[in-house]
Amino acid sequence: MKYDVIIIGGGPSGLMASIAAGEKGANVLLIDKGEKLGRKLAISGGGRCNVTNRLSIDEIIKHIPGNGRFLYSAFSEFNNEDIIAFFEKLGVELKEEDHGRMFPVNNSAQSVVDALLERMNSLKVTVYKNSPVAEVLYENDKTAGVLLKDGQTFTAGSVVVAVGGKSVPQTGSTGDGYAWAKKAGHTITELFPTEVPVTSNEPFIKDKSLQGLALRDVALCVLNAKGKTLITHRMDMLFTHFGISGPAVLRCSQFVVKELKKAKSQAVTMKIDALPDANKEEVFQEVIKLMKEDPKKAIKNTLKGLLPERYLHFLLEKSGIDLQEQGGNLSHEKVRRFSELCKDFLFTVNGTHSIEKAFVTGGGVSVKEIQPKEMGSKIMPGLYFCGEILDIHGYTGGYNITSALVTGRLAGMNAALHAKGHA
Repeated sequence: MKYDVIIIGGGPSGLMASIAAGEKGANVLLIDKGEKLGRKLAISGGGRCNVTNRLSIDEIIKHIPGNGRFLYSAFSEFNNEDIIAFFEKLGVELKEEDHGRMFPVNNSAQSVVDALLERMNSLKVTVYKNSPVAEVLYENDKTAGVLLKDGQTFTAGSVVVAVGGKSVPQTGSTGDGYAWAKKAGHTITELFPTEVPVTSNEPFIKDKSLQGLALRDVALCVLNAKGKTLITHRMDMLFTHFGISGPAVLRCSQFVVKELKKAKSQAVTMKIDALPDANKEEVFQEVIKLMKEDPKKAIKNTLKGLLPERYLHFLLEKSGIDLQEQGGNLSHEKVRRFSELCKDFLFTVNGTHSIEKAFVTGGGVSVKEIQPKEMGSKIMPGLYFCGEILDIHGYTGGYNITSALVTGRLAGMNAALHAKGHA
């Protein structure tokens, strides 16, 4: 069977690519190895689907620390506002929430998937499900088609690889596309987990003394071997039985992975500033003031409300302060130690959960070998890449889906133009 464009992968970038190719008048085949299309979309944003983000282009790129700058050219062709207009045209009304995140008004990720599938259907995109691809075929130094694992061969003028990375494998992302890219001559940069919980062997983690405790709006830092801050994220975090998790931790995780590798070390230091709106001296003066107001009161009661109770007790004990001790009897030295811990609680972490447990894959097909406005291979004519298989990774909050939809749009559109001889 011959098609103009074959798209491998039915995730956000693959669905968008098939629509873009179909809208250019191409005869399109979308192949997916699973039973259901759009599985990653359907579970994204806690089942509500954070389709994009309404921040400025510069801000969005800042939130894509993994080669986000590569997307400047792509955004000049199709951007986050175009994504919003695209979905609203399909009948999916969107609303803006905190930090610019855009969700469907009905809070249903499935409605986003259904709208994409309906559009594909109206464009007569052929869909093969439960059809794993064995390899992408190249002949005479150009892309020729695909071979399925069941032996079927399909030829095409262009092939779009949209199979995702290695994260969340239950949605079908199991890293199949890297071998096809390598065979075409592409470089695959080292893969690593990002947006992933972080592990620690600290005694307070092992004895579970803080397990289940959430800290709100803290500044969490990753430090390098010299004690210099690599990155700070001010968000919520959570202590777990294996280490730490929560939004601030997920955002810091890729910096932990990179520093462990760079320093060739078994551990990396992190720092929690639980009171980011005050400096050490202000915290110290506030504690002294509270103690003077009621010097006979037990210190744990005097400082109630300054920090979450379990964390307060933990830091007091770390400062060598008895929880029942009266404030009036405490030395300034101990109070200063406590104030410092409120601002600078240092602890070590030793890794992260596996790439399969990560929300996002770091690394992938090198963007140096991809045309930034077309998403076409600079090495193999007729070969296009989009979504998470590329070495592009962002924080959670609509940034990765934005990247997937934008790169998918350009890959599909340009694959169609190439196949129909307009490129």
